Amino acid sequence: MLVAPDYEQNFPRGFASDNYSGAHPEVLEALARASRGHVSSYGYDPFTQALTQRLREELGANTGIFPVFNGTAANVLGLQSLIRPYQAVLCPSSAHLNEDECGAPERWLGIKLWDVPTDDGKLRPADIEACLHGRGDEHRVQVAAVSITQPTEWGTLYSVAEIQALSECCRKHGLWLHMDGARISNAVAALGRPLREITVDAGVDAMSFGGTKNGLVFGELVLTFRPELAKEMLFFRKQMGQLHSKMRFISAQFLAFFEGDLWLKSAGHANAMAAALSAGAAGLKGVELAYPTQVNGVFACIPKDWIAPLQAHKPFYIFDPGRNMARWMCSFDTEMGEVEEFLEALRGMG
Repeated sequence: MLVAPDYEQNFPRGFASDNYSGAHPEVLEALARASRGHVSSYGYDPFTQALTQRLREELGANTGIFPVFNGTAANVLGLQSLIRPYQAVLCPSSAHLNEDECGAPERWLGIKLWDVPTDDGKLRPADIEACLHGRGDEHRVQVAAVSITQPTEWGTLYSVAEIQALSECCRKHGLWLHMDGARISNAVAALGRPLREITVDAGVDAMSFGGTKNGLVFGELVLTFRPELAKEMLFFRKQMGQLHSKMRFISAQFLAFFEGDLWLKSAGHANAMAAALSAGAAGLKGVELAYPTQVNGVFACIPKDWIAPLQAHKPFYIFDPGRNMARWMCSFDTEMGEVEEFLEALRGMG
């Protein structure tokens, strides 16, 4: 019999990524329940039907719900519903879409990502309008959509008003607005506003909705908010190898996610742990917070000679080597004792 390695003894818990955490026990229980008996495949199952009904009740009857395996596919598929190969998507230079998708949008869609430098990971209407020269010129790629990440890669948040302003700018210029929502649960928990208010009602046309970073085993959602965008998504998803034959195992996880607001409780806990870590680190000599801590990530610049000893204590990533900027991510299962232990290690470095 194969025995799993005793990884807990050899791999310390830390703050490297919310992808490092395991699955929430309630999600695992939902998977076990979903495994009983036989149901229809490819999404024609009661779990996917119940998920569709649940989300349409919250987000509107025109919402298209498409479960997929992972976030890269969710972002690429969401964009595929919006643009064509001769067009471009505007996004911040720091966007996951631009830096961490291994060129997937360009490879699969044949499009151009037009990355815009920003100080805090957020786009403004002026950033969009500065990139619209050459529209109608057949020699130039045509900007067709804007993609924002909520929260951003730097852990900053768009307010409802900021999203609405971007949407109004997009409408004015005939552009689509896409949202990368890999950590949308953390954003909703932090803003304290309904999901609908910061997405469809704010003018978002399509988005990815993440689950893996907040306690799911696997699975993300592509959501579209205009009927015309959903028409071809079934075919796009199949062509990209994202049509899960046993889709009930994605949908059952999301049903558990939304049951009793587990998604918000888990995200809220991760946010609170990051807030505690940020508050404790803010006053320490040698630690400079690079961005405000608004969700579950703390970004801090630290002396270079601190990095290796601290990483040996609790794993984490350096997001900007030039600034020695560390990213400390908290998860749904981060414990206060871990935060206090890491703060003690930080104090010992000073």
